[in-house]
Amino acid sequence: MTLAFTVYGVPVTKGNHKAVTPRGMKFPVITETNRNVASWQQLVAEGASREIARLPETDRVLLDAGVRLTIAFYLPRPKKFSRRGAFVHHLTKPDLDRLERAILDALTAVAYHDDKQVTEIISGKYYAAVNAPARVDIAVEPAPPCPVGAMVPDLPLFEVAP
Repeated sequence: MTLAFTVYGVPVTKGNHKAVTPRGMKFPVITETNRNVASWQQLVAEGASREIARLPETDRVLLDAGVRLTIAFYLPRPKKFSRRGAFVHHLTKPDLDRLERAILDALTAVAYHDDKQVTEIISGKYYAAVNAPARVDIAVEPAPPCPVGAMVPDLPLFEVAP
């Protein structure tokens, strides 16, 4: 099963969990610090569900092995970058990892069993084009197979200059 879909709207980050112990209770209640994340995650889950419904019936199964996610966040463009052709990196909030966490949790039990199955994430955050709405493009696919019995060499990701 390979899914590719777009969700329109301003992406919302997954906040931290906060434990609150109400009076008279022995155990804390865990709450999400970002109140808007639940509705954003529902939009993402609905987008994935619509795309799954378009698949042939035999392909409508949850992925049960490794998963590769490709995510492109297109955030609202500030007025100071409203010139056509002005390309700059999105260096301000929200944090990319928190945006990813909201997507990972939203697709749990919709595209895959649990977000621990995600072994590869290719993501980026960008400014949306001039006069274009904020959106997220998401692709969910099985991760490429690892060679059976092969040892992956422990190589550095980059060279350190002497």
